Amino acid sequence: MRVLLVSDTHGRIDARIAALARDCDAVAHAGDVGAAAVLEALGAQVVAVRGNNDVTAKWAAGEHDRLAALPAEAGLELPGGRLVVVHGDRWPAAGRHAALRRAFPAARAVVYGHSHQLALDQDALPWILNPGAAGRARTNGGPSCLLLQASERSWQVQAVRHSDGFQA
Repeated sequence: MRVLLVSDTHGRIDARIAALARDCDAVAHAGDVGAAAVLEALGAQVVAVRGNNDVTAKWAAGEHDRLAALPAEAGLELPGGRLVVVHGDRWPAAGRHAALRRAFPAARAVVYGHSHQLALDQDALPWILNPGAAGRARTNGGPSCLLLQASERSWQVQAVRHSDGFQA
């Protein structure tokens, strides 16, 4: 099973990252979505959580129901384990990975956002994964995401970064 991991789109998703979603079985968005159009661009199989910037003042008035439906935490049962999806702002930056491991010990991996920093911490279980920012705000080198290939026997994660800037 192939899963696209994204975060921190803040209302706009890079077109190349949205295109990757078409070749995936599911998409996990770790918050700061910013607009319903982002979720629509990612396709039907999207699991998304609310980020600290996902507030009614920042979403269009006609999208407040969609915003209200975003949970603070979600999970995906994948071959070989559970992927937990959170935004990450509830845990301080110092020690965040250790805190996420303590909070979700039964997960195979935890994907979070908030920092806009691409990170793959696979030193212990659960893995702690941050896809960086898939929009155009504070991308730290270009819009990025992670591709997770999950099978019963193994999980593999590949980082994707578009260093030539945002494409609408």
